[in-house]
Amino acid sequence: MKNPKPVTKFLFLTLLFTLRFSISLSRKMLPPVPKTVVSAMNKAAAAASSSKTILITGVSKGLGKALALEMAKRGHTIIGCSRSQDKLDLFQTELTSSSAHNSSPIREIKHLFMKADVRSDGSIAELARLVMESKCLPDIIVNNAGTINKNNRIWEVPAEEFDAVIDTNIKGIANILRHFMPHMVEIKKGIIVNMSSGWGRSEAAHVAPYCASKWAIEGMTRSVAKEVPEGMAIVAVSPGVVNTDMLASCFGTSASVYQAPEVWAPKAAAMILNLTPADNGASLTV
Repeated sequence: MKNPKPVTKFLFLTLLFTLRFSISLSRKMLPPVPKTVVSAMNKAAAAASSSKTILITGVSKGLGKALALEMAKRGHTIIGCSRSQDKLDLFQTELTSSSAHNSSPIREIKHLFMKADVRSDGSIAELARLVMESKCLPDIIVNNAGTINKNNRIWEVPAEEFDAVIDTNIKGIANILRHFMPHMVEIKKGIIVNMSSGWGRSEAAHVAPYCASKWAIEGMTRSVAKEVPEGMAIVAVSPGVVNTDMLASCFGTSASVYQAPEVWAPKAAAMILNLTPADNGASLTV
């Protein structure tokens, strides 16, 4: 092929230079993206990729409510259950209001709340069915639902009150494990937190049913820890002393000197989110 004529070559080079200059100039004229925006976008993207789905029982009040609000604030998806639909509705309203002040433009979080009674195996079976249908298998389960007997010597505790403590605190956890653990075991992944108590590692007068239930949780946790596959962990966590309705039932007005659930929740959330399979079988305290 013959070399291009000098004029044609000159025009070609001129056009190429003009094009390159225009591109360079346009890049310089574009305003740089502020570092704060880049940082926020990177953090939001990282949060979305590390987000967990967390099932919390007894989510409508006390420690469960405070923990759910804190986890949602951190960008995690909450599956919550409670026996009271009215309290669930109020909690959802509060959570929606809280989320509005912490919204992310990258990821819209959809939580799932259902009325369920941990004391009923059938109720938890239905909860598990609905959760699985929604395709949101929990990464973390927090067995938080619990109750305590009124201060009384063991022979003065009514049978129905004793049953309520055992059915909620022990059998309630067993029901959750029965219906959710098989899905975790199948994929060999998941963290289970059983809320224990300082009274699950010590003793006190007038709360024998409660102490018995929390000691049982400690023992059940350690036993189940020997049954889970590598990649999973089940732990017992004592929340420490927190000013809740349950504490007030024991301590009366003096319960108010202890930390509020809202103060406790960030510490609990940080501990739970940092649990790994290496913690399997541990007894921990917030």
